[in-house]
Amino acid sequence: MAYADQSMSSRKVISIGLVAALHALLGYAFITGLAFNVIKKVSSDLKTFDVQEAPPPKAAPPPPPPKTVQPPPPMVTPPPIVQVQTVTAPQVISVPTAPVIHEAAPVAPPAPPVSQAVRATPKGNFQSLMSTDDYPSSSLRNNEEGTVGYRLDVGTDGKVTGCQVTQSSGHPLLDDTSCRLLSRRARFNIGKDAAGNATTSVYNGRFTWKIPKD
Repeated sequence: MAYADQSMSSRKVISIGLVAALHALLGYAFITGLAFNVIKKVSSDLKTFDVQEAPPPKAAPPPPPPKTVQPPPPMVTPPPIVQVQTVTAPQVISVPTAPVIHEAAPVAPPAPPVSQAVRATPKGNFQSLMSTDDYPSSSLRNNEEGTVGYRLDVGTDGKVTGCQVTQSSGHPLLDDTSCRLLSRRARFNIGKDAAGNATTSVYNGRFTWKIPKD
């Protein structure tokens, strides 16, 4: 049994060696054949390859002419700057003035006409119009004295048109005698209205009765 196993192992080794050798032979043949084909291909390519010569280099263009450098202009020293003080005129503010309104002078009303009105004035002293002869005899006997106040109505002709006792002397006879004599004897400068026309008037006065001393 051991012999049979040993014999079988020897055959496996030989078989493996043969297979390996076969593979090595096939690999070598493949490699050498492939190399031959490559060399053949390269040789064929080398036979048909044309090497072109490089064109000659182009001539370089001539350099541009040098630029003419203009000399800088001479430096001119600027004149000194004189600071001139600017005098500004004072600002004139125009104030609008209100228009002058010339009011018309008020027209003075016409002067009123000069009034010519005057009151009636007595002609002479009425106290002298009556004398002792005018004294009522009964009043003399009774020593009746007194002052009579009166008002006379004066007409446009200056004559008395009426008499009224405004203050009694205390003696009716003396009062009545006063109005009677004044109405007959008294005369007036006529009174006038504003237009200068003669007008009626009123005059107030007094008359004193006094018994003369012997």
